[in-house]
Amino acid sequence: MERNLWIKKAIGLGAVFFIAVLLVKPIGVSTQFSVLSGIFHSALDETVIVEDAERSSGYRSTNAYYDRKDGSLAKSIENPWNYDFVFVLAIPLGGYIAYAANNKRRRSLMSDVGQEKQIPIKTELRQLLPSFFGGMIILYSARMADGCTSGHMMSGIMQGSVSGYIFAICAFAVAIPTALLVAHRSRGGH
Repeated sequence: MERNLWIKKAIGLGAVFFIAVLLVKPIGVSTQFSVLSGIFHSALDETVIVEDAERSSGYRSTNAYYDRKDGSLAKSIENPWNYDFVFVLAIPLGGYIAYAANNKRRRSLMSDVGQEKQIPIKTELRQLLPSFFGGMIILYSARMADGCTSGHMMSGIMQGSVSGYIFAICAFAVAIPTALLVAHRSRGGH
């Protein structure tokens, strides 16, 4: 097993962020979840977003949240196929590719030492569901605060934003002890 694999991954992530900022814009994704919910909302209620030639966005919404910032969110809901939305759709795909690659690597290492074993799906779900729901709580909280977790921490720090550093410090101050506690409990500690 490579000892400093995390350094290579950190450099890779930094390079991706640098290229994104250089070629497009800083990365931030939580607004796109509002766009996704707006797509479902407008499919159920066709009157929630209407065209409005007097606005710079070209759209108006009866929903105050979608109508903010001169209807820019309403415009994104009506025309979602943009860089941000495709980026969000690519996140689960990238996550799955990383999971599959890591799983293949882990199985290869385990078979080399004769310890290969199959993890039951029930155990895997029990391990993954708390992370999923924790992520949903963070995402919901970020939208309630009109912010973006990735925008604050990753893009914010990259741009030297004080709020980005504060958010990162708070996130890790909670995440590290929580991870240690969860790991301790999963090993049978109380």
